[in-house]
Amino acid sequence: MIFVLARMTHFEGVLNLFRYITFRSGAAVLTALVIALWVGPRFIAWLRTKQGKGQPIRSDGPASHLLTKKGTPTMGGLLILVSMTVSTLLWMDVSNGFTWACLLVTLGFGAIGFLDDWDKVVKRSAKGVSGRARLLAEFAIAGVAVWYVATRTGYTLYLPFLKDAGLYLGVGYILFGAFIVAGMGNAVNLTDGLDGLATMPVIIAALSLGVIAYLAGNIRFADYLGIHHVAGSGELAVFVGALIGACLGFLWFNAPPAAVFMGDTGSLALGGALGTIAVVTNHEIVLLLIGGLFVLETVSVIVQVASFKMTGKRVFRMAPLHHHYEQLGWSESTVVIRFWIVSLVLALAGLATLKLR
Repeated sequence: MIFVLARMTHFEGVLNLFRYITFRSGAAVLTALVIALWVGPRFIAWLRTKQGKGQPIRSDGPASHLLTKKGTPTMGGLLILVSMTVSTLLWMDVSNGFTWACLLVTLGFGAIGFLDDWDKVVKRSAKGVSGRARLLAEFAIAGVAVWYVATRTGYTLYLPFLKDAGLYLGVGYILFGAFIVAGMGNAVNLTDGLDGLATMPVIIAALSLGVIAYLAGNIRFADYLGIHHVAGSGELAVFVGALIGACLGFLWFNAPPAAVFMGDTGSLALGGALGTIAVVTNHEIVLLLIGGLFVLETVSVIVQVASFKMTGKRVFRMAPLHHHYEQLGWSESTVVIRFWIVSLVLALAGLATLKLR
């Protein structure tokens, strides 16, 4: 919105700064952060009033959580979504369709998560909306977004380590892209089990994808690095900036001991955002490395369920993976910080693929 007003004045004088994606990205970070920090205390107080006993704690999770996390309100993802959306709308180029696609997927997945959280709070149950209904809604939203993106970037899956090489998937690319978006949404959702555990890895992954989006959107950088050029994708750096600022603001209140949980409202939305950025930039496979922590958490659940059904034995003491390490005796803060370190290393490895071509 501010960008449009600056453009109407032909970017005269100091308004020339608004031409630059880097400036608007930084401004988006600060705007979202300030909004989250300003609104946060009143918003959390309101959630406590409305939810009473807070988020229902899973009975099959670590026993300590029934004591330490009881009464903490959920749906804190709304704080992230509001801060991010306002900041994005203020600083984005409203004519950029890619930013709208990312924003609408994020809000759509957030709405699904909100309904799930609301159902849990109202019914005082950890079950929520049925998994099938959630997946159908996620794939519908993701499918429409991927179709929109594919009509502008093509139906090709580009491969890392190879210079501008890819596999043409045709309509199958829409199914693949929707799977990536929905899968990452649920992967982040599975990771969100400890105070601050999911938020920082999302920030790290988003920052990495923002760099990729900026480079892919610049034809000179894209040609130098041998990655596929996606005209207009650089604008996603503004969206990423708003997302990072909102997450930092939320982390202020989610730091141990958490005053609020993001809930499915936040985790599904953030995962969907990461997946959509990866689709726009044609870096879906690299996302699996950058977001490797989320992938590991998801794989741990799949392996645990499959092993128990086939052999009656469990591979891990408890799934997802972070609970396994809790059961081994690691403190919650130890698990969180070490998982942050793993996330950072994987993100750096993902960024390294940009030059290994």
